Amino acid sequence: MNQLMNFVRAFAREDDGAQIVEYALIIAVVSIGLILLLMPAANGLNFQAFITRVNTCLTTGPCV
Repeated sequence: MNQLMNFVRAFAREDDGAQIVEYALIIAVVSIGLILLLMPAANGLNFQAFITRVNTCLTTGPCV
């Protein structure tokens, strides 16, 4: 019984999983922010056309 209590206490103190969750939340917030910032650059295009335009600009050089 003592070993079980020690295991439960050690498990409760472990915080490695919390760091992964924090990083995932940060990535999610940054991703949402980037999407919101890039949407006006789409100029009324649908999303696929916007992605194609970005790809073209990245591979051929600066776009206007």
